[in-house]
Amino acid sequence: MTATFNSEGKVVIGDVVCTICDIGCQLKAESVDGVVTKVRPHDHPLLRKNVCYKGTAAPHIHNHADRLRVPLKRVGERGEDRWEEISYEQAMDEIAERLQKVIDQYGPEAFAVSTSGWNTQTTHGCDRRFMNVLGSPNWISGVSLCAGNTAAVNKLTYGWFPFPDFGNTRCVVLFGHNPRKHSWTPIYNQINAARAGGAKVIVIDPRVSDQAETADLHLRITSGTDAVLCFGWLNVIINEGLYDKDFVENWTVGFEELKERVAEFPLERVEEITGIPRDLIVESARMYATADSAVIPWTPITDMQLNSTSAIRLHSILRAVTGNLDVLGGEMLGGFNPDYIPESKLQLHELLSDEQKAKQLGSDLHPAYTYRAQEMLKEATERVHGYGYADIVMGCYMANPSAVFRAMESGDPYPVKAFFTLGNNTLLSYPNQHRILKALMNQDLIVAHEIFMTPTAMLADYVLPGDVFTERNHIADSWSWSTRLSLSQKVAEPPTEGSSTYQFWYDLAHRMGIGEYFPWDTLEEVLDYRLSPSGMSFDQFSKVAHMRAQVPEYRSYEKAGFGTPSGKVELYSSILDELGFDPLPYYREAPQPSTDYPYRVFTGVREDSFFQTGQRQIKVLRKRTPVPRFFIHPEDAERDGLSDGDWASLETETGQVQAMVAIQESMKPGHLRVPHGWWYPEMRGEGQELSGAFLSSDAVLCPDEPEDLDHEQGIPHFKGFPGRLRRIDGPPAGIDPEMLDLL
Repeated sequence: MTATFNSEGKVVIGDVVCTICDIGCQLKAESVDGVVTKVRPHDHPLLRKNVCYKGTAAPHIHNHADRLRVPLKRVGERGEDRWEEISYEQAMDEIAERLQKVIDQYGPEAFAVSTSGWNTQTTHGCDRRFMNVLGSPNWISGVSLCAGNTAAVNKLTYGWFPFPDFGNTRCVVLFGHNPRKHSWTPIYNQINAARAGGAKVIVIDPRVSDQAETADLHLRITSGTDAVLCFGWLNVIINEGLYDKDFVENWTVGFEELKERVAEFPLERVEEITGIPRDLIVESARMYATADSAVIPWTPITDMQLNSTSAIRLHSILRAVTGNLDVLGGEMLGGFNPDYIPESKLQLHELLSDEQKAKQLGSDLHPAYTYRAQEMLKEATERVHGYGYADIVMGCYMANPSAVFRAMESGDPYPVKAFFTLGNNTLLSYPNQHRILKALMNQDLIVAHEIFMTPTAMLADYVLPGDVFTERNHIADSWSWSTRLSLSQKVAEPPTEGSSTYQFWYDLAHRMGIGEYFPWDTLEEVLDYRLSPSGMSFDQFSKVAHMRAQVPEYRSYEKAGFGTPSGKVELYSSILDELGFDPLPYYREAPQPSTDYPYRVFTGVREDSFFQTGQRQIKVLRKRTPVPRFFIHPEDAERDGLSDGDWASLETETGQVQAMVAIQESMKPGHLRVPHGWWYPEMRGEGQELSGAFLSSDAVLCPDEPEDLDHEQGIPHFKGFPGRLRRIDGPPAGIDPEMLDLL
């Protein structure tokens, strides 16, 4: 960190890792007299392009007048939004006392936690550490629907979650993912660089997305049928002998069984289900399989489908059989960084007893990312990576969110009565929002650790103000997805009564008699400990590097095999077989549109101005996207009597929401896209329940009954469930008039 002085006062400039979204761009931040004044692109040439307008808006977020700065205690009925200010010490004393009361009455499993790792960057695994020492297995996160679950399912096939080598690849395949200049910016830049270097780009997306407009091939798939297209590609690759025969013979198990399953998907069937012409299926399969190297980067689309496990596994299988695994230009199996103690070790999973692990909610029906399945990889993971628990992208060893909320609501199979939410607007972040509200209303204790008063925080008993990325030191390690270490430096102080998430768990642990497991008094001490294998302290690291990464080691599996029970890539999964599931990928048809519900509703659309449910109160960002919009094709608009700019109600069998209609030729007929996470901070105190949390939130729409869930993970089908539109008179009452004037 550098500090200079001038006539205006003390200026501090430092490297920071932005946590407004999950991509973690490394930027430069500047503060004057302790106030953050600017966040700008990094000056390193390889990082300079990695910035979006959410990142540069950070001072507007960090200095916002509505930012939480003092702990609050509920004084009205739950959800009434009535509070008294108390000290941090009083809040922590009372929280510890009330949590202990719940545990004494119901057991430690009655305590559940929901977090989002990118918003709570300084936890250092200590949320899980606290829970594992205490005895609760019921940790959930939004990563159960986004990247974390992909990591867990990838582990079932080859023991790790690979990261694409964009810099050397010759082909990029995007399954619905649409990185843009202001959304997943580094990936957008890497794809552009790969394209400029001659790489082909294949886009699979129902709409003509930004990436599709410049793609070499665009496959306009019917939403939710990604697994079937993968079967079609494998059909071509296997029948035309385009697979890597040496790798398949020496490093895979189950190829003959896979061939039999693939034969169930002849190209005419694939064409009928996906809506993609068979000649395009063949051309794209050949383009992928014959490229000198190719990548299928992670995508949120296959994370959120009825066939999520099969689709993710099929991506893994395609990488393997084409020889694109752990090679130059392919997908790299990084492993733990030997210079940095991973969060996996800090989490102390070995301290949670087998009895308590068996109580993890959802593991009976949907075990893929729970302890039940992931512990079956423990021995193999230790053999290959030196430590048995690999919690990559925080996505392994999770409870199932739908099962947790059912238990919170009904007490079945046992009561859950204390719920903590940290940097996670839980109410709007999982499916079936009505059930989540009932679950939260049935709690004895809710604690929210946040920077703004969200709808979820309004339901809490205590709301504690958190810090932000310009107010803490950190080294980001991509949650073991890659081996890169990125420096983030404190340039301003957090609110006096605020706390980092690490500080929160540290203080709570010391109040509850388990402080011996939290021996580091400061974040800097945690960082020194985590860096100890490198022989450096945080201060030393910050003086010599803004980023460090391990040199790639190609075909690392040749030393110790893959981190699976067989030591090979398991095309036929021994773990799924032992758990009683189909060991091969398959396709299960999702609910189809009907006369009453003619649309395939595709929820979870991310808007460049926001990340998840955040930033709606930040004027410089909100002005870019003043209101939520439903995207539909002109043919559908004409059928339903809708015009561009009309307001409409979208109805499903689970719920209904309101938004403005946006008619786009780029949409595929019959498909309807819905933005994610909408609520209206301006409606707080204006007569709308929970700041309009139920007016436009896509979480209201999606069912999560057992028949609606992926079997192995319990993932809901966000990508193509039936819905219908009807025109309404106008926008909901209470929207900021300034926002409406911008339309």
